[in-house]
Amino acid sequence: MINQQRLSEEFVRLAAINSPPLKESAIASYLIKRLECLGAEIRFDNAAATTGGEVGNLVATLPGTGKATEPLLFSVHMDTVEPGGQVEPVLRDGVFSSAGDTVLGADDKAGIAELLEALEVVREQNIAHGPIEVVVTIAEEIGLVGAKHFDYSMVTARRGYALDTEGVDKMVLQAPGANHLQIDIEGLASHAGMAPELGVSAIQTAALAISQMRLGRIDFETTANIGRIEGGVARNIVPQNLSIIGEARSHNAQKLQEQTDHMLACFEEAAQQMARNINGQLVRPQIKANVLSDFPSMSVAEDAPVVKLARTAAATAGHDLNVRLGGGGSDANIFNAHGIEMIILATGMKRVHTHDESVAVADMVHVTELLIEIIRQA
Repeated sequence: MINQQRLSEEFVRLAAINSPPLKESAIASYLIKRLECLGAEIRFDNAAATTGGEVGNLVATLPGTGKATEPLLFSVHMDTVEPGGQVEPVLRDGVFSSAGDTVLGADDKAGIAELLEALEVVREQNIAHGPIEVVVTIAEEIGLVGAKHFDYSMVTARRGYALDTEGVDKMVLQAPGANHLQIDIEGLASHAGMAPELGVSAIQTAALAISQMRLGRIDFETTANIGRIEGGVARNIVPQNLSIIGEARSHNAQKLQEQTDHMLACFEEAAQQMARNINGQLVRPQIKANVLSDFPSMSVAEDAPVVKLARTAAATAGHDLNVRLGGGGSDANIFNAHGIEMIILATGMKRVHTHDESVAVADMVHVTELLIEIIRQA
């Protein structure tokens, strides 16, 4: 039933549209036409105004045909990471990759192409289905911004699927929550050659703190990272100011708090160790910490209806659908927090966020088969 040529051509068209976060007007315009041709009613929320983007989140609604069941929601996102620009998808031996120094954009345009092809087949084959709602979010790649600003009153579905993870025949039921850490250190500047003893180095303070910190894989459900450090003025000046950005993630809320507290304590302890008497006064580096909840954790039970539907559909399609523990945040984290039971399905993409990103046509066909069966059996 699946038109492989049409699916491939759809992916090429989508991938070639430049759509960095908050600059998605071009792909939004394309999706309006595409989804309207499938019989969908298109609306946008007000996220453009609240985020500073070019467009808001797109909501496409398709009425049910021949089935009076509760609505089913599919979520994809229209933005891609940088470097984007003029993406040129190349097909070699059945696998799409980028011809240049850009990402391919299979994250998440493979998911969009698969969903569009599934809806094409459902219409062509007159497959009975209940109401379908599609949400295409903006700015997912810079912190799930679109989903965080989405007007949830625009959808009625309480169950759904986010098409947004690597591999095939994988579903993610659990994903971690994350805290974003912004640390500013203020030491005391001095000439590094003539009077280093009159300065207190913000960089040395940070180095001491990080050296005492648990980072990387903490345990099977917790990770932490220091991702960016900026500061200093010149090689011959004891650095007075430094900014650090890091994160902690965990599937366990208590562990997330404990890891966050540990990271903050390391900075305070380092500041205490760096304190010194200068000209009769005790000078201690000042630590200013700002912790923001980046996204909440999600956990959907193995026996949840949305999981059972995916398993039944996969079995019908002859697929072996397996559970994978999530390590990153996705729009599904936010949808679940708003009372919509949503799991994440793999779309076939590989090595996302790199120049080596790819997706095989056969894998996109495979995923489309699953989506058709989910819609049929919902």
